[in-house]
Amino acid sequence: MSLWLDFMGAEIRYVDTPSYGKTRIAEAGKGNKETIIFLHGVGGHLEAYAKNIVALSDEFHVIAYDYVGQGMSDKPLLDYTPLTLVDHLRELMDVLGIDKAHLSGESMGGWVTGLFTIEYPERVLKVNFNTAAGLPIITDKGREELQGLIDLTSKATTMGPPTFDSVSNRMKWLFHPNNHDSMITPELVETRLTCYRRPGSKEVAPKVLGMIGMHDDYLIPMEKIKKETLFLWTEDNPCHDVPCAKNSAAKIPGALLYIMKQDAAHWPQYESPEEFNTVLRSFLNTGKI
Repeated sequence: MSLWLDFMGAEIRYVDTPSYGKTRIAEAGKGNKETIIFLHGVGGHLEAYAKNIVALSDEFHVIAYDYVGQGMSDKPLLDYTPLTLVDHLRELMDVLGIDKAHLSGESMGGWVTGLFTIEYPERVLKVNFNTAAGLPIITDKGREELQGLIDLTSKATTMGPPTFDSVSNRMKWLFHPNNHDSMITPELVETRLTCYRRPGSKEVAPKVLGMIGMHDDYLIPMEKIKKETLFLWTEDNPCHDVPCAKNSAAKIPGALLYIMKQDAAHWPQYESPEEFNTVLRSFLNTGKI
Protein backbone atom coordinates (compact mmCIF):
# COMPACT_ATOMS: atom_id res chain seq x y z
CA MET A 1 0.00 0.00 0.00
CA SER A 2 1.31 3.45 -0.90
CA LEU A 3 2.42 5.59 2.03
CA TRP A 4 0.61 8.46 0.32
CA LEU A 5 -2.70 6.81 1.16
CA ASP A 6 -1.78 7.56 4.77
CA PHE A 7 -1.51 11.25 3.89
CA MET A 8 -5.04 11.50 2.48
CA GLY A 9 -6.70 14.20 4.53
CA ALA A 10 -3.44 16.12 5.04
CA GLU A 11 -2.27 19.21 3.19
CA ILE A 12 1.29 19.20 1.84
CA ARG A 13 2.59 22.69 1.16
CA TYR A 14 5.52 25.08 1.40
CA VAL A 15 5.82 28.05 3.72
CA ASP A 16 8.43 30.80 3.59
CA THR A 17 10.63 31.43 6.60
CA PRO A 18 12.66 34.65 6.93
CA SER A 19 16.11 33.08 7.38
CA TYR A 20 15.79 29.56 5.99
CA GLY A 21 13.73 29.83 2.82
CA LYS A 22 10.95 27.49 1.78
CA THR A 23 9.98 24.79 4.28
CA ARG A 24 7.83 21.84 3.28
CA ILE A 25 5.14 20.89 5.79
CA ALA A 26 2.38 18.30 6.09
CA GLU A 27 -0.61 19.51 8.09
CA ALA A 28 -3.93 18.09 9.24
CA GLY A 29 -6.53 18.93 11.89
CA LYS A 30 -6.16 22.68 11.50
CA GLY A 31 -8.55 24.40 13.89
CA ASN A 32 -8.13 21.89 16.70
CA LYS A 33 -7.21 23.45 20.03
CA GLU A 34 -3.72 22.00 20.56
CA THR A 35 -0.90 21.52 18.08
CA ILE A 36 1.57 18.64 17.78
CA ILE A 37 4.74 19.25 15.82
CA PHE A 38 6.65 16.14 14.68
CA LEU A 39 10.40 16.43 14.10
CA HIS A 40 12.29 13.86 11.99
CA GLY A 41 15.84 12.49 12.22
CA VAL A 42 19.02 13.77 10.61
CA GLY A 43 19.02 13.43 6.84
CA GLY A 44 15.33 12.60 7.02
CA HIS A 45 12.02 14.00 5.85
CA LEU A 46 8.41 14.36 6.95
CA GLU A 47 7.36 11.01 5.43
CA ALA A 48 8.72 9.48 8.64
CA TYR A 49 5.36 10.55 10.11
CA ALA A 50 3.12 9.35 7.29
CA LYS A 51 1.25 7.07 9.68
CA ASN A 52 0.72 9.59 12.47
CA ILE A 53 -0.35 12.93 11.02
CA VAL A 54 -3.88 12.15 9.85
CA ALA A 55 -4.37 9.48 12.51
CA LEU A 56 -4.02 12.06 15.31
CA SER A 57 -5.72 14.93 13.51
CA ASP A 58 -9.15 14.04 14.88
CA GLU A 59 -8.09 15.67 18.16
CA PHE A 60 -4.99 17.70 17.37
CA HIS A 61 -3.67 20.18 14.85
CA VAL A 62 -0.75 18.09 13.55
CA ILE A 63 2.31 19.28 11.63
CA ALA A 64 5.41 17.51 10.36
CA TYR A 65 8.04 19.33 8.34
CA ASP A 66 11.39 19.01 6.58
CA TYR A 67 14.28 20.75 8.31
CA VAL A 68 16.24 23.37 6.44
CA GLY A 69 18.85 21.57 4.34
CA GLN A 70 16.87 18.32 4.37
CA GLY A 71 13.93 16.64 2.72
CA MET A 72 12.33 18.91 0.14
CA SER A 73 12.98 22.15 2.01
CA ASP A 74 15.49 24.72 0.78
CA LYS A 75 19.16 23.86 1.15
CA PRO A 76 21.22 26.97 1.91
CA LEU A 77 24.90 26.54 2.72
CA LEU A 78 24.88 27.36 6.41
CA ASP A 79 26.98 26.42 9.42
CA TYR A 80 24.66 23.62 10.51
CA THR A 81 24.42 22.77 14.20
CA PRO A 82 21.46 21.52 16.26
CA LEU A 83 20.89 25.16 17.26
CA THR A 84 20.35 26.04 13.59
CA LEU A 85 17.41 23.62 13.60
CA VAL A 86 16.14 25.08 16.87
CA ASP A 87 16.00 28.51 15.29
CA HIS A 88 14.38 27.11 12.15
CA LEU A 89 11.60 25.61 14.30
CA ARG A 90 11.09 28.97 16.04
CA GLU A 91 10.74 30.76 12.71
CA LEU A 92 8.37 28.11 11.38
CA MET A 93 6.11 28.41 14.43
CA ASP A 94 6.13 32.18 14.06
CA VAL A 95 5.18 32.03 10.38
CA LEU A 96 2.39 29.54 11.07
CA GLY A 97 1.06 31.60 13.96
CA ILE A 98 1.60 28.80 16.49
CA ASP A 99 2.23 30.22 19.96
CA LYS A 100 2.63 26.88 21.76
CA ALA A 101 2.81 23.24 20.70
CA HIS A 102 3.48 19.74 21.88
CA LEU A 103 6.81 18.57 20.45
CA SER A 104 7.49 14.97 19.43
CA GLY A 105 10.96 14.36 18.04
CA GLU A 106 12.65 11.21 16.79
CA SER A 107 16.46 10.94 16.78
CA MET A 108 17.77 14.40 15.74
CA GLY A 109 14.19 15.57 16.20
CA GLY A 110 14.34 14.68 19.88
CA TRP A 111 17.66 16.48 20.18
CA VAL A 112 16.13 19.63 18.67
CA THR A 113 13.02 19.19 20.82
CA GLY A 114 15.07 19.19 24.02
CA LEU A 115 17.22 22.18 23.09
CA PHE A 116 14.16 24.13 21.89
CA THR A 117 12.28 23.38 25.12
CA ILE A 118 15.12 24.81 27.18
CA GLU A 119 15.55 27.89 24.95
CA TYR A 120 11.83 28.62 24.51
CA PRO A 121 9.94 26.94 27.39
CA GLU A 122 7.01 29.31 27.01
CA ARG A 123 6.32 27.88 23.55
CA VAL A 124 6.19 24.21 24.56
CA LEU A 125 3.27 22.27 26.00
CA LYS A 126 4.40 18.65 26.50
CA VAL A 127 7.56 16.90 25.33
CA ASN A 128 7.93 13.50 23.68
CA PHE A 129 11.46 12.18 23.22
CA ASN A 130 11.02 9.40 20.66
CA THR A 131 14.26 7.36 20.43
CA ALA A 132 15.95 10.74 20.75
CA ALA A 133 19.55 11.79 20.20
CA GLY A 134 21.34 14.37 22.32
CA LEU A 135 21.21 12.23 25.48
CA PRO A 136 24.39 11.18 27.33
CA ILE A 137 25.32 7.66 26.22
CA ILE A 138 26.30 5.60 29.24
CA THR A 139 27.05 2.11 27.90
CA ASP A 140 30.02 0.84 25.91
CA LYS A 141 27.64 -0.68 23.38
CA GLY A 142 25.92 2.65 22.84
CA ARG A 143 29.21 4.51 22.42
CA GLU A 144 30.46 1.93 19.94
CA GLU A 145 27.24 2.21 17.92
CA LEU A 146 27.47 6.00 17.85
CA GLN A 147 31.06 5.86 16.65
CA GLY A 148 30.01 3.33 14.03
CA LEU A 149 27.30 5.72 12.85
CA ILE A 150 29.78 8.60 12.68
CA ASP A 151 32.17 6.45 10.64
CA LEU A 152 29.36 5.28 8.35
CA THR A 153 28.20 8.84 7.82
CA SER A 154 31.72 10.05 7.11
CA LYS A 155 32.09 7.40 4.40
CA ALA A 156 28.74 8.28 2.91
CA THR A 157 29.68 11.93 2.48
CA THR A 158 32.87 11.07 0.58
CA MET A 159 31.34 8.47 -1.73
CA GLY A 160 29.59 9.11 -5.02
CA PRO A 161 25.93 10.06 -5.52
CA PRO A 162 23.40 8.10 -3.44
CA THR A 163 21.89 5.06 -5.12
CA PHE A 164 18.83 2.94 -4.49
CA ASP A 165 21.00 0.28 -2.85
CA SER A 166 22.97 2.69 -0.67
CA VAL A 167 19.81 4.37 0.59
CA SER A 168 18.09 1.02 1.16
CA ASN A 169 21.05 -0.26 3.18
CA ARG A 170 21.18 2.94 5.23
CA MET A 171 17.48 2.65 6.03
CA LYS A 172 18.03 -0.81 7.48
CA TRP A 173 19.72 1.00 10.38
CA LEU A 174 16.36 2.62 11.19
CA PHE A 175 14.18 -0.50 11.24
CA HIS A 176 13.94 -3.62 13.34
CA PRO A 177 15.27 -6.61 11.33
CA ASN A 178 11.81 -8.19 11.37
CA ASN A 179 10.48 -5.12 9.54
CA HIS A 180 13.08 -4.85 6.78
CA ASP A 181 11.25 -6.80 4.10
CA SER A 182 7.77 -5.46 4.77
CA MET A 183 8.53 -1.80 5.50
CA ILE A 184 11.59 -0.77 3.52
CA THR A 185 9.58 -0.64 0.32
CA PRO A 186 10.78 0.61 -3.07
CA GLU A 187 8.45 3.59 -2.66
CA LEU A 188 9.95 4.57 0.71
CA VAL A 189 13.50 4.22 -0.62
CA GLU A 190 12.69 6.22 -3.75
CA THR A 191 11.08 8.91 -1.60
CA ARG A 192 14.31 9.38 0.35
CA LEU A 193 16.42 9.09 -2.80
CA THR A 194 14.34 11.84 -4.43
CA CYS A 195 15.08 14.12 -1.47
CA TYR A 196 18.80 13.36 -1.76
CA ARG A 197 18.78 14.22 -5.45
CA ARG A 198 17.28 17.67 -4.97
CA PRO A 199 19.38 20.64 -6.15
CA GLY A 200 21.80 21.66 -3.42
CA SER A 201 21.68 18.35 -1.58
CA LYS A 202 25.15 17.24 -2.61
CA GLU A 203 26.73 20.43 -1.33
CA VAL A 204 24.80 20.67 1.94
CA ALA A 205 24.76 16.97 2.91
CA PRO A 206 28.23 16.93 4.54
CA LYS A 207 27.25 19.91 6.69
CA VAL A 208 23.93 18.35 7.70
CA LEU A 209 25.35 14.91 8.43
CA GLY A 210 28.31 16.49 10.19
CA MET A 211 25.96 17.34 13.06
CA ILE A 212 26.14 13.70 14.16
CA GLY A 213 29.78 14.25 15.08
CA MET A 214 28.73 17.21 17.28
CA HIS A 215 26.67 14.94 19.52
CA ASP A 216 28.60 15.34 22.75
CA ASP A 217 29.06 19.09 22.22
CA TYR A 218 25.33 19.82 22.31
CA LEU A 219 23.95 17.39 24.88
CA ILE A 220 20.51 18.28 26.22
CA PRO A 221 20.75 19.48 29.84
CA MET A 222 17.78 17.42 30.94
CA GLU A 223 17.67 18.89 34.44
CA LYS A 224 16.59 22.21 32.88
CA ILE A 225 13.44 20.74 31.32
CA LYS A 226 10.37 21.64 33.38
CA LYS A 227 7.67 20.18 31.13
CA GLU A 228 5.67 16.97 31.30
CA THR A 229 7.88 14.58 29.38
CA LEU A 230 7.53 11.15 27.81
CA PHE A 231 10.49 9.05 26.71
CA LEU A 232 9.12 6.60 24.13
CA TRP A 233 11.78 3.97 23.46
CA THR A 234 12.50 0.55 21.97
CA GLU A 235 14.60 -2.35 23.13
CA ASP A 236 16.43 -2.29 19.79
CA ASN A 237 17.15 1.42 19.43
CA PRO A 238 20.75 1.90 18.24
CA CYS A 239 23.23 4.16 20.08
CA HIS A 240 20.79 5.50 22.68
CA ASP A 241 19.74 2.30 24.41
CA VAL A 242 17.23 1.78 27.21
CA PRO A 243 19.77 2.47 30.02
CA CYS A 244 20.51 5.79 28.29
CA ALA A 245 16.80 6.67 28.24
CA LYS A 246 16.34 5.67 31.89
CA ASN A 247 19.33 7.77 32.92
CA SER A 248 17.98 10.88 31.18
CA ALA A 249 14.39 10.36 32.29
CA ALA A 250 15.54 10.27 35.91
CA LYS A 251 16.76 13.87 35.56
CA ILE A 252 13.29 15.25 34.77
CA PRO A 253 10.82 15.14 37.69
CA GLY A 254 7.79 13.03 36.81
CA ALA A 255 9.10 11.97 33.38
CA LEU A 256 7.55 8.81 31.97
CA LEU A 257 9.32 6.02 30.10
CA TYR A 258 7.46 3.70 27.75
CA ILE A 259 9.15 0.78 25.98
CA MET A 260 7.40 -0.28 22.76
CA LYS A 261 5.94 -3.76 22.90
CA GLN A 262 5.85 -4.41 19.15
CA ASP A 263 8.96 -4.91 16.98
CA ALA A 264 10.57 -1.51 16.42
CA ALA A 265 14.03 0.00 16.39
CA HIS A 266 14.62 3.69 15.53
CA TRP A 267 11.32 4.53 13.79
CA PRO A 268 8.63 3.28 16.22
CA GLN A 269 6.14 5.86 14.94
CA TYR A 270 6.33 4.17 11.52
CA GLU A 271 7.07 0.57 12.52
CA SER A 272 4.19 0.28 15.00
CA PRO A 273 1.96 3.31 14.40
CA GLU A 274 -1.13 2.08 16.25
CA GLU A 275 0.83 1.52 19.44
CA PHE A 276 2.76 4.78 19.04
CA ASN A 277 -0.36 6.85 18.32
CA THR A 278 -2.26 5.32 21.24
CA VAL A 279 0.53 5.98 23.73
CA LEU A 280 1.20 9.52 22.51
CA ARG A 281 -2.51 10.39 22.47
CA SER A 282 -2.90 9.17 26.06
CA PHE A 283 0.14 11.13 27.24
CA LEU A 284 -0.95 14.38 25.56
CA ASN A 285 -4.53 14.10 26.81
CA THR A 286 -3.99 12.82 30.35
CA GLY A 287 -0.27 12.98 31.17
CA LYS A 288 -0.40 9.21 31.62
CA ILE A 289 0.43 6.18 29.46
